[in-house]
Amino acid sequence: MVKKEMIAMLLAGGQGSRLGVLTQKVAKPAVSFGGKYRIIDFPLSNCINSGVDTVGVLTQYQPLRLNSHIGIGIPWDLDRNVGGVTILPPYEKSRGSDWYTGTANAIFQNLEYMESYNPEYVLILSGDHIYKMDYEVMLNYHKANGADVTIAAMPVPYEEAGRFGILITDDNNRIVDFEEKPEHPRSNLASMGIYIFRWKVLKEALVALSEVPGCDFGKHIIPYCHERGQRIFAYEYNGYWKDVGTLSSYWEANMELIDIIPEFNLYEEYWKIYTKSDIIPPQFISADAVVERSIIGEGTEVYGQVINSVIGAGVVIGPGAVVRDSIVMRGSTVGQGSVLDKAIVAEDVDIGRNVRIGIGEYAPSRYDPKVYQADIVTIGERSRIPDGVSIGKNTAISGVTVPEDYPEGRLPAGDYIMKAGGVS
Repeated sequence: MVKKEMIAMLLAGGQGSRLGVLTQKVAKPAVSFGGKYRIIDFPLSNCINSGVDTVGVLTQYQPLRLNSHIGIGIPWDLDRNVGGVTILPPYEKSRGSDWYTGTANAIFQNLEYMESYNPEYVLILSGDHIYKMDYEVMLNYHKANGADVTIAAMPVPYEEAGRFGILITDDNNRIVDFEEKPEHPRSNLASMGIYIFRWKVLKEALVALSEVPGCDFGKHIIPYCHERGQRIFAYEYNGYWKDVGTLSSYWEANMELIDIIPEFNLYEEYWKIYTKSDIIPPQFISADAVVERSIIGEGTEVYGQVINSVIGAGVVIGPGAVVRDSIVMRGSTVGQGSVLDKAIVAEDVDIGRNVRIGIGEYAPSRYDPKVYQADIVTIGERSRIPDGVSIGKNTAISGVTVPEDYPEGRLPAGDYIMKAGGVS
Protein backbone atom coordinates (compact mmCIF):
# COMPACT_ATOMS: atom_id res chain seq x y z
CA MET A 1 0.00 0.00 0.00
CA VAL A 2 1.34 3.44 -1.00
CA LYS A 3 1.43 5.95 1.86
CA LYS A 4 0.72 9.66 1.23
CA GLU A 5 0.65 12.28 3.98
CA MET A 6 -2.16 14.30 2.33
CA ILE A 7 -4.21 13.72 -0.79
CA ALA A 8 -6.71 16.13 -2.36
CA MET A 9 -10.27 15.39 -3.50
CA LEU A 10 -11.42 18.03 -5.98
CA LEU A 11 -15.19 18.31 -6.47
CA ALA A 12 -15.69 19.26 -10.13
CA GLY A 13 -19.02 17.67 -11.02
CA GLY A 14 -21.34 20.66 -10.66
CA GLN A 15 -23.47 22.04 -13.47
CA GLY A 16 -23.17 25.66 -12.40
CA SER A 17 -26.72 26.42 -13.50
CA ARG A 18 -26.47 30.03 -12.28
CA LEU A 19 -24.06 30.67 -15.17
CA GLY A 20 -26.98 30.13 -17.54
CA VAL A 21 -26.11 29.36 -21.16
CA LEU A 22 -22.37 29.32 -20.36
CA THR A 23 -22.77 25.90 -18.73
CA GLN A 24 -25.41 24.26 -20.90
CA LYS A 25 -22.73 22.15 -22.66
CA VAL A 26 -19.87 22.21 -20.17
CA ALA A 27 -19.33 21.81 -16.40
CA LYS A 28 -18.62 25.03 -14.53
CA PRO A 29 -14.99 24.09 -13.66
CA ALA A 30 -14.27 23.78 -17.42
CA VAL A 31 -15.58 27.27 -18.28
CA SER A 32 -12.89 29.55 -19.74
CA PHE A 33 -11.43 32.25 -17.51
CA GLY A 34 -8.95 35.08 -17.95
CA GLY A 35 -8.42 34.61 -21.69
CA LYS A 36 -6.21 31.54 -21.28
CA TYR A 37 -7.33 29.33 -18.41
CA ARG A 38 -10.25 27.22 -17.28
CA ILE A 39 -11.63 27.65 -13.77
CA ILE A 40 -10.31 24.27 -12.57
CA ASP A 41 -6.73 25.35 -13.37
CA PHE A 42 -6.66 27.41 -10.17
CA PRO A 43 -7.23 24.69 -7.55
CA LEU A 44 -5.08 22.24 -9.56
CA SER A 45 -2.22 24.77 -9.68
CA ASN A 46 -2.66 25.46 -5.96
CA CYS A 47 -2.22 21.73 -5.33
CA ILE A 48 1.07 21.33 -7.16
CA ASN A 49 2.40 24.68 -5.87
CA SER A 50 1.58 23.45 -2.34
CA GLY A 51 3.35 20.12 -2.81
CA VAL A 52 0.10 18.08 -3.01
CA ASP A 53 0.86 15.58 -5.79
CA THR A 54 -2.13 13.22 -5.49
CA VAL A 55 -5.47 14.63 -6.64
CA GLY A 56 -8.75 12.84 -7.31
CA VAL A 57 -11.03 14.91 -9.56
CA LEU A 58 -14.70 14.00 -9.14
CA THR A 59 -16.65 14.70 -12.31
CA GLN A 60 -20.29 14.19 -13.22
CA TYR A 61 -22.08 16.87 -15.29
CA GLN A 62 -20.91 17.21 -18.94
CA PRO A 63 -17.43 15.83 -18.17
CA LEU A 64 -16.01 15.48 -21.69
CA ARG A 65 -14.23 18.84 -21.98
CA LEU A 66 -13.04 18.72 -18.38
CA ASN A 67 -11.59 15.23 -18.82
CA SER A 68 -9.92 16.24 -22.09
CA HIS A 69 -8.46 19.37 -20.49
CA ILE A 70 -7.01 17.55 -17.48
CA GLY A 71 -5.82 14.50 -19.44
CA ILE A 72 -3.06 12.80 -17.44
CA GLY A 73 -2.15 16.04 -15.65
CA ILE A 74 0.99 16.99 -17.62
CA PRO A 75 0.57 20.83 -17.42
CA TRP A 76 0.39 20.66 -13.61
CA ASP A 77 3.22 18.12 -13.23
CA LEU A 78 0.60 15.63 -12.03
CA ASP A 79 1.47 12.83 -14.46
CA ARG A 80 2.98 10.61 -11.77
CA ASN A 81 3.47 6.86 -11.53
CA VAL A 82 2.44 7.07 -7.88
CA GLY A 83 -0.28 9.60 -7.19
CA GLY A 84 -0.79 12.29 -9.80
CA VAL A 85 -4.27 13.22 -11.03
CA THR A 86 -7.10 10.69 -11.40
CA ILE A 87 -10.54 11.39 -12.92
CA LEU A 88 -13.25 9.86 -10.68
CA PRO A 89 -16.67 9.74 -12.40
CA PRO A 90 -19.66 7.95 -10.84
CA TYR A 91 -19.65 4.26 -11.80
CA GLU A 92 -21.87 1.23 -11.60
CA LYS A 93 -21.40 -0.89 -8.49
CA SER A 94 -22.63 -4.36 -7.61
CA ARG A 95 -25.57 -2.91 -5.68
CA GLY A 96 -26.57 -0.64 -8.53
CA SER A 97 -25.52 2.58 -10.21
CA ASP A 98 -25.29 5.77 -8.18
CA TRP A 99 -24.95 9.36 -9.30
CA TYR A 100 -23.21 11.68 -6.89
CA THR A 101 -26.05 13.22 -4.87
CA GLY A 102 -24.13 15.60 -2.62
CA THR A 103 -20.58 16.75 -1.94
CA ALA A 104 -19.99 14.23 0.86
CA ASN A 105 -21.82 11.46 -0.99
CA ALA A 106 -19.40 11.93 -3.91
CA ILE A 107 -16.42 11.57 -1.57
CA PHE A 108 -18.00 8.54 0.13
CA GLN A 109 -18.37 6.77 -3.21
CA ASN A 110 -14.60 7.05 -3.65
CA LEU A 111 -13.51 5.61 -0.30
CA GLU A 112 -11.60 2.86 -2.10
CA TYR A 113 -9.52 5.42 -4.02
CA MET A 114 -8.61 7.26 -0.81
CA GLU A 115 -7.85 4.05 1.07
CA SER A 116 -5.38 3.02 -1.61
CA TYR A 117 -3.13 5.89 -0.46
CA ASN A 118 -3.76 5.43 3.28
CA PRO A 119 -3.28 9.18 3.89
CA GLU A 120 -2.90 10.94 7.21
CA TYR A 121 -5.01 13.84 5.94
CA VAL A 122 -7.55 14.49 3.18
CA LEU A 123 -7.97 17.92 1.59
CA ILE A 124 -11.45 18.60 0.16
CA LEU A 125 -11.62 21.27 -2.57
CA SER A 126 -14.16 22.82 -4.90
CA GLY A 127 -13.35 23.04 -8.60
CA ASP A 128 -15.06 26.36 -9.25
CA HIS A 129 -13.32 29.06 -7.21
CA ILE A 130 -10.66 31.56 -8.31
CA TYR A 131 -7.91 31.99 -5.70
CA LYS A 132 -4.32 31.19 -4.74
CA MET A 133 -3.75 29.31 -1.48
CA ASP A 134 -0.81 27.40 -0.03
CA TYR A 135 -2.47 24.28 1.34
CA GLU A 136 0.78 23.30 3.10
CA VAL A 137 0.45 26.35 5.37
CA MET A 138 -3.14 25.32 6.14
CA LEU A 139 -1.96 21.76 6.90
CA ASN A 140 0.71 23.07 9.29
CA TYR A 141 -1.99 25.11 11.06
CA HIS A 142 -4.17 21.98 11.25
CA LYS A 143 -1.32 20.00 12.84
CA ALA A 144 -0.37 22.77 15.26
CA ASN A 145 -3.93 22.81 16.63
CA GLY A 146 -4.18 19.02 16.86
CA ALA A 147 -7.34 19.47 14.79
CA ASP A 148 -9.66 16.77 13.51
CA VAL A 149 -11.12 19.15 10.93
CA THR A 150 -9.90 22.53 9.69
CA ILE A 151 -12.17 24.74 7.58
CA ALA A 152 -10.73 27.57 5.47
CA ALA A 153 -12.78 30.70 6.13
CA MET A 154 -12.70 34.35 5.27
CA PRO A 155 -14.48 37.46 6.51
CA VAL A 156 -17.29 38.70 4.27
CA PRO A 157 -19.45 41.83 4.59
CA TYR A 158 -22.27 41.23 7.09
CA GLU A 159 -24.88 42.08 4.46
CA GLU A 160 -23.59 39.16 2.32
CA ALA A 161 -23.16 36.65 5.17
CA GLY A 162 -26.62 35.17 4.55
CA ARG A 163 -25.31 33.57 1.33
CA PHE A 164 -22.68 31.47 3.13
CA GLY A 165 -22.16 28.88 5.80
CA ILE A 166 -21.09 31.01 8.79
CA LEU A 167 -18.62 29.88 11.47
CA ILE A 168 -18.72 31.05 15.10
CA THR A 169 -15.32 30.65 16.80
CA ASP A 170 -13.76 31.15 20.23
CA ASP A 171 -10.57 33.12 20.95
CA ASN A 172 -8.43 30.23 19.71
CA ASN A 173 -10.29 29.96 16.37
CA ARG A 174 -11.93 26.72 17.47
CA ILE A 175 -15.40 26.50 15.93
CA VAL A 176 -18.15 26.45 18.55
CA ASP A 177 -21.20 26.76 16.25
CA PHE A 178 -22.36 26.87 12.63
CA GLU A 179 -25.07 28.76 10.80
CA GLU A 180 -26.03 27.66 7.30
CA LYS A 181 -27.08 30.77 5.30
CA PRO A 182 -28.45 32.58 8.40
CA GLU A 183 -31.00 35.37 8.21
CA HIS A 184 -29.39 37.20 11.15
CA PRO A 185 -25.73 36.11 11.22
CA ARG A 186 -23.81 36.13 14.51
CA SER A 187 -20.49 36.27 12.67
CA ASN A 188 -19.15 37.26 9.27
CA LEU A 189 -16.61 34.44 9.03
CA ALA A 190 -17.72 32.44 5.98
CA SER A 191 -16.71 28.90 5.07
CA MET A 192 -14.85 28.71 1.75
CA GLY A 193 -15.76 25.03 1.23
CA ILE A 194 -12.11 24.00 1.68
CA TYR A 195 -11.53 21.36 4.38
CA ILE A 196 -8.67 19.34 5.82
CA PHE A 197 -9.75 16.18 7.69
CA ARG A 198 -7.83 13.61 9.59
CA TRP A 199 -8.46 10.60 7.37
CA LYS A 200 -9.84 8.42 10.19
CA VAL A 201 -12.30 11.15 11.21
CA LEU A 202 -13.48 11.70 7.63
CA LYS A 203 -13.90 7.98 6.93
CA GLU A 204 -15.89 7.38 10.12
CA ALA A 205 -18.25 10.30 9.38
CA LEU A 206 -18.76 9.31 5.73
CA VAL A 207 -19.61 5.72 6.64
CA ALA A 208 -21.91 6.78 9.50
CA LEU A 209 -23.87 9.17 7.23
CA SER A 210 -23.72 7.09 4.05
CA GLU A 211 -27.49 6.59 3.95
CA VAL A 212 -28.34 10.29 4.36
CA PRO A 213 -29.94 11.55 1.10
CA GLY A 214 -27.81 14.17 -0.64
CA CYS A 215 -25.12 13.97 2.04
CA ASP A 216 -23.25 17.29 2.12
CA PHE A 217 -20.22 18.56 4.05
CA GLY A 218 -21.71 21.84 5.25
CA LYS A 219 -25.13 20.43 6.14
CA HIS A 220 -24.24 16.98 7.47
CA ILE A 221 -20.57 16.00 7.90
CA ILE A 222 -19.35 19.11 9.76
CA PRO A 223 -22.35 19.20 12.18
CA TYR A 224 -21.88 15.45 12.78
CA CYS A 225 -18.22 15.97 13.72
CA HIS A 226 -19.17 18.94 15.89
CA GLU A 227 -21.81 16.96 17.80
CA ARG A 228 -19.21 14.31 18.55
CA GLY A 229 -16.98 16.92 20.19
CA GLN A 230 -14.22 16.73 17.63
CA ARG A 231 -11.65 19.52 17.33
CA ILE A 232 -12.78 21.77 14.48
CA PHE A 233 -10.84 24.93 13.70
CA ALA A 234 -11.22 27.85 11.31
CA TYR A 235 -8.21 28.76 9.19
CA GLU A 236 -8.68 32.42 8.35
CA TYR A 237 -7.67 33.36 4.82
CA ASN A 238 -7.27 37.00 3.83
CA GLY A 239 -6.19 36.76 0.19
CA TYR A 240 -8.27 37.00 -2.99
CA TRP A 241 -11.01 34.40 -3.35
CA LYS A 242 -13.95 34.50 -5.71
CA ASP A 243 -16.83 32.10 -6.16
CA VAL A 244 -17.61 32.70 -9.83
CA GLY A 245 -20.99 31.05 -9.53
CA THR A 246 -23.11 33.85 -11.01
CA LEU A 247 -22.84 35.75 -14.29
CA SER A 248 -22.12 38.99 -12.40
CA SER A 249 -19.35 37.49 -10.23
CA TYR A 250 -17.84 35.72 -13.26
CA TRP A 251 -17.80 38.97 -15.26
CA GLU A 252 -16.39 40.94 -12.29
CA ALA A 253 -13.61 38.41 -11.63
CA ASN A 254 -12.49 38.63 -15.26
CA MET A 255 -12.62 42.44 -15.22
CA GLU A 256 -10.54 42.53 -12.02
CA LEU A 257 -7.69 40.89 -13.92
CA ILE A 258 -7.25 44.06 -16.00
CA ASP A 259 -7.35 46.63 -13.21
CA ILE A 260 -4.34 48.97 -13.21
CA ILE A 261 -3.22 47.20 -10.04
CA PRO A 262 -5.05 43.85 -10.31
CA GLU A 263 -6.37 42.46 -7.05
CA PHE A 264 -5.68 38.99 -8.46
CA ASN A 265 -2.33 38.86 -10.23
CA LEU A 266 -1.81 36.22 -12.92
CA TYR A 267 1.78 37.28 -13.50
CA GLU A 268 3.44 36.35 -10.20
CA GLU A 269 6.58 34.32 -10.80
CA TYR A 270 6.51 32.42 -7.52
CA TRP A 271 2.92 31.10 -7.77
CA LYS A 272 2.23 30.21 -11.36
CA ILE A 273 -1.15 29.15 -12.70
CA TYR A 274 -0.67 26.21 -15.06
CA THR A 275 -2.98 25.17 -17.89
CA LYS A 276 -3.15 22.99 -20.96
CA SER A 277 -1.74 25.13 -23.78
CA ASP A 278 -2.64 24.56 -27.41
CA ILE A 279 -0.03 24.93 -30.15
CA ILE A 280 -1.32 28.10 -31.79
CA PRO A 281 0.35 31.11 -33.46
CA PRO A 282 1.01 34.38 -31.61
CA GLN A 283 -1.57 37.18 -31.45
CA PHE A 284 -1.77 39.74 -34.25
CA ILE A 285 -2.71 43.40 -33.73
CA SER A 286 -3.24 45.25 -37.02
CA ALA A 287 -1.99 48.78 -37.75
CA ASP A 288 -5.53 50.16 -37.45
CA ALA A 289 -6.38 48.30 -34.25
CA VAL A 290 -6.81 49.97 -30.86
CA VAL A 291 -6.26 47.94 -27.68
CA GLU A 292 -6.67 49.52 -24.23
CA ARG A 293 -6.28 47.77 -20.87
CA SER A 294 -7.18 44.29 -22.07
CA ILE A 295 -6.01 40.70 -22.03
CA ILE A 296 -5.58 39.30 -25.55
CA GLY A 297 -5.18 35.53 -25.97
CA GLU A 298 -2.71 33.73 -28.23
CA GLY A 299 -3.64 33.37 -31.88
CA THR A 300 -6.15 36.22 -31.67
CA GLU A 301 -6.38 38.72 -34.53
CA VAL A 302 -7.50 42.27 -33.70
CA TYR A 303 -8.44 44.60 -36.55
CA GLY A 304 -10.92 46.77 -34.60
CA GLN A 305 -11.01 48.17 -31.05
CA VAL A 306 -10.75 46.24 -27.78
CA ILE A 307 -11.29 48.31 -24.64
CA ASN A 308 -11.26 47.01 -21.05
CA SER A 309 -11.98 43.44 -22.14
CA VAL A 310 -10.73 39.85 -21.78
CA ILE A 311 -10.28 38.11 -25.13
CA GLY A 312 -9.51 34.39 -25.38
CA ALA A 313 -7.30 32.48 -27.81
CA GLY A 314 -8.01 32.31 -31.54
CA VAL A 315 -10.60 35.11 -31.55
CA VAL A 316 -11.04 37.44 -34.54
CA ILE A 317 -12.17 41.04 -33.96
CA GLY A 318 -13.09 42.41 -37.39
CA PRO A 319 -12.28 45.85 -38.86
CA GLY A 320 -14.36 48.65 -37.32
CA ALA A 321 -15.65 46.36 -34.57
CA VAL A 322 -15.63 47.63 -30.96
CA VAL A 323 -15.51 45.30 -27.97
CA ARG A 324 -15.93 47.15 -24.68
CA ASP A 325 -16.18 45.83 -21.06
CA SER A 326 -16.70 42.31 -22.43
CA ILE A 327 -15.44 38.73 -22.28
CA VAL A 328 -15.01 36.92 -25.61
CA MET A 329 -13.93 33.28 -25.25
CA ARG A 330 -11.69 31.24 -27.52
CA GLY A 331 -12.51 30.64 -31.17
CA SER A 332 -15.21 33.30 -31.46
CA THR A 333 -15.55 35.92 -34.22
CA VAL A 334 -16.83 39.48 -33.98
CA GLY A 335 -17.79 40.69 -37.44
CA GLN A 336 -16.86 43.95 -39.14
CA GLY A 337 -18.51 47.04 -37.64
CA SER A 338 -20.15 45.20 -34.72
CA VAL A 339 -20.22 46.80 -31.26
CA LEU A 340 -20.28 44.81 -27.98
CA ASP A 341 -20.93 46.53 -24.67
CA LYS A 342 -20.74 44.43 -21.48
CA ALA A 343 -21.22 41.00 -23.04
CA ILE A 344 -20.06 37.48 -22.18
CA VAL A 345 -19.53 35.57 -25.42
CA ALA A 346 -18.83 31.84 -24.98
CA GLU A 347 -16.55 29.69 -27.16
CA ASP A 348 -16.89 29.35 -30.96
CA VAL A 349 -19.58 32.01 -31.35
CA ASP A 350 -19.99 33.76 -34.71
CA ILE A 351 -21.24 37.35 -34.43
CA GLY A 352 -22.14 38.81 -37.83
CA ARG A 353 -21.42 42.27 -39.24
CA ASN A 354 -22.84 45.53 -37.88
CA VAL A 355 -24.43 43.86 -34.85
CA ARG A 356 -25.18 46.01 -31.78
CA ILE A 357 -24.98 44.12 -28.48
CA GLY A 358 -25.84 45.60 -25.06
CA ILE A 359 -27.87 48.63 -26.14
CA GLY A 360 -30.58 50.64 -24.35
CA GLU A 361 -31.81 50.36 -20.77
CA TYR A 362 -31.86 47.38 -18.41
CA ALA A 363 -35.04 45.29 -18.13
CA PRO A 364 -35.75 42.23 -15.91
CA SER A 365 -35.27 38.84 -17.55
CA ARG A 366 -38.34 37.14 -18.99
CA TYR A 367 -36.46 33.85 -19.18
CA ASP A 368 -34.90 33.21 -15.75
CA PRO A 369 -34.66 36.24 -13.45
CA LYS A 370 -32.69 34.26 -10.83
CA VAL A 371 -29.86 33.70 -13.31
CA TYR A 372 -30.06 36.77 -15.53
CA GLN A 373 -30.21 39.80 -13.28
CA ALA A 374 -27.50 42.17 -14.54
CA ASP A 375 -27.10 44.35 -17.61
CA ILE A 376 -24.87 41.71 -19.21
CA VAL A 377 -25.65 40.05 -22.56
CA THR A 378 -24.82 36.30 -22.41
CA ILE A 379 -24.30 34.27 -25.60
CA GLY A 380 -23.86 30.48 -25.35
CA GLU A 381 -21.17 28.56 -27.20
CA ARG A 382 -21.44 27.77 -30.91
CA SER A 383 -24.21 30.35 -31.26
CA ARG A 384 -24.60 32.51 -34.34
CA ILE A 385 -25.84 36.09 -34.49
CA PRO A 386 -26.92 37.30 -37.97
CA ASP A 387 -25.78 40.58 -39.54
CA GLY A 388 -27.33 43.89 -38.59
CA VAL A 389 -29.40 42.97 -35.51
CA SER A 390 -29.56 44.88 -32.20
CA ILE A 391 -29.59 43.13 -28.81
CA GLY A 392 -30.64 44.80 -25.55
CA LYS A 393 -29.16 44.43 -22.06
CA ASN A 394 -29.79 41.41 -19.77
CA THR A 395 -30.53 39.09 -22.68
CA ALA A 396 -29.56 35.45 -23.28
CA ILE A 397 -29.00 33.76 -26.64
CA SER A 398 -28.21 30.13 -27.43
CA GLY A 399 -28.03 28.40 -30.78
CA VAL A 400 -27.81 29.37 -34.43
CA THR A 401 -30.18 32.33 -34.79
CA VAL A 402 -31.48 33.84 -38.02
CA PRO A 403 -32.89 37.30 -38.88
CA GLU A 404 -36.46 36.00 -38.40
CA ASP A 405 -35.69 35.44 -34.69
CA TYR A 406 -35.33 39.21 -34.24
CA PRO A 407 -38.66 41.01 -34.89
CA GLU A 408 -37.88 44.41 -36.43
CA GLY A 409 -34.21 43.43 -36.26
CA ARG A 410 -33.90 43.56 -32.51
CA LEU A 411 -34.02 41.54 -29.28
CA PRO A 412 -35.42 43.76 -26.51
CA ALA A 413 -33.72 44.04 -23.10
CA GLY A 414 -34.61 41.14 -20.78
CA ASP A 415 -35.63 38.88 -23.67
CA TYR A 416 -34.04 35.63 -24.90
CA ILE A 417 -33.66 33.27 -27.85
CA MET A 418 -33.08 29.55 -27.16
CA LYS A 419 -32.79 27.51 -30.35
CA ALA A 420 -32.61 23.71 -30.79
CA GLY A 421 -29.71 22.28 -28.83
CA GLY A 422 -29.88 25.16 -26.38
CA VAL A 423 -31.61 25.34 -23.00
CA SER A 424 -35.25 24.32 -23.29
